[in-house]
Amino acid sequence: MNNNQIQIIQPGGILDAATSQKLQSQIIGLVNNGTKIVLVDFQNVTFMDSSGLGYLVLAFKYLREVDSKLLMCSVNEQIRILFELTGMDKVFTVFSNQEEFNQSPLFHS
Repeated sequence: MNNNQIQIIQPGGILDAATSQKLQSQIIGLVNNGTKIVLVDFQNVTFMDSSGLGYLVLAFKYLREVDSKLLMCSVNEQIRILFELTGMDKVFTVFSNQEEFNQSPLFHS
């Protein structure tokens, strides 16, 4: 897969209703412009609430419908627990960091 089909987004701070809606729009915009894989790197995110998770789920569903992938990496403890409590850890593909993603078959497909 060539590199313009993979895009990495690095949000920062708190992902709540306002900031997550912008993130969702950014993800969908990338896919509508030909991106096949969007990796959201949570390294600089300090907190995500349920509305943030909701927008990620909506983006995930949209990408699945258009045969693209939404992947994540570098989630902190709070986000990991939120994913586990909601069962989204079974739905989302989460890598430890960008390096792990870069070594995965998804990056080289």
